[in-house]
Amino acid sequence: MRMQTDTSGRESDLEFNLLGQVEIRRGARAYGPTAPKLLQTLALLLTEAGKVVPSESLINELWGERPPASAQRTMQTYVYQLRKLLKDNNLVSTPERVLCTKAPGYLFAIDRSQVDEFHFTQLYDRGRAEMAERRFEQAARSLRSALALWSGPPLANVERGPLLSAYAVDLQERRRQAHSLRIQAEIEAGMHRELIGELRALTTANPLDEHLHAQLICVLDRSGRRGEALHAYHRLRAGLMKELGVEPSRELQQLNLDMLSNGSSRRAVRHTDGERNGTLPRPVPPDQVGPNDRVVRWPLDQEIR
Repeated sequence: MRMQTDTSGRESDLEFNLLGQVEIRRGARAYGPTAPKLLQTLALLLTEAGKVVPSESLINELWGERPPASAQRTMQTYVYQLRKLLKDNNLVSTPERVLCTKAPGYLFAIDRSQVDEFHFTQLYDRGRAEMAERRFEQAARSLRSALALWSGPPLANVERGPLLSAYAVDLQERRRQAHSLRIQAEIEAGMHRELIGELRALTTANPLDEHLHAQLICVLDRSGRRGEALHAYHRLRAGLMKELGVEPSRELQQLNLDMLSNGSSRRAVRHTDGERNGTLPRPVPPDQVGPNDRVVRWPLDQEIR
C-alpha cells in the first residue's frame, strides 16, 4: 500500500514498516541499518513517529536499568549514523530536518500515515465500526485489508528492550483481535464452509482456546456437519478437563445443548457489545486471577495468517 503524504522533499514517498521486519521502503526497494542497536533506535523512533522521544526513553530501551557511562554519547552516535544512512541512500534531502534534535530528545519528523501500523489501525477501527452496524461483508473486507499489511511478527528483526517489547505485545494482541473479528464477520456473512479449514488449523494450534472452538463448532453446524461439531465440543471439553480441571464455559455448554436439543447452534454464539466491536474485556492482573478462573493465551510467536 502506497502511503503518500504532503511532506515536502524526497521523504514524502517513503514508507516505514513495523508489521514484520522494520525497514524503510521506497517503491520495491528496502533500506535499513544492519547493526542491532541502530535498528533498535530506528524502531523506537518509528513507534512514536511525529513525536519527540526523550533521550531517557532511548537509553532505557537500548540498555535497560544499567546503562553504561557513555550511553548519552553512544546514543548520539546512533542518531548520527541513522542520519548518515538517510543521506547516503538519498532518501531525504536534509537528514537533520527529518531526524531532528528536539528537547528533551529526538523527533522523527514524518507523517504517521507513512507508517504501516497507522493504516492497520485505521482499517481495524473501520472493521469494528462496520461490525457494530451489522455490515458484515464490509467489515470482513476491511479486516482482511488490515491483516494483509502484516508480513510477519511485529518488529521481527529487532532486538527489543522494555519499551519495544511492550509495543510488540500490544501490536500482536491487536492483530489477534482483528483476526478473530474477521472470522466472526465472515461467519455472520454466511461464509461457513470457507472457514472450516482455517478454524481446524487454529484450534489444533490452540487446543484450549474456547472462542476459536466456538467459532469452529458454529461453522461446522451451519455447514450441515453437526456430528463433527459435537465431536469438536467434546474434544475441547476433554482437553480442558485434562489440562485445567474445568468444564467449558457456560456459553459453550449452551451451544452444545442447543445442538443436541434443537439441532442448531444459531442462537448460541453470543458476544458482548465490546467483543462485537472488536475490543476485549479489561485484562485481569495475575494477582487477581482466582483459582476457578482460566486464562488461555495464544503463544506470542504463533503466526496468524
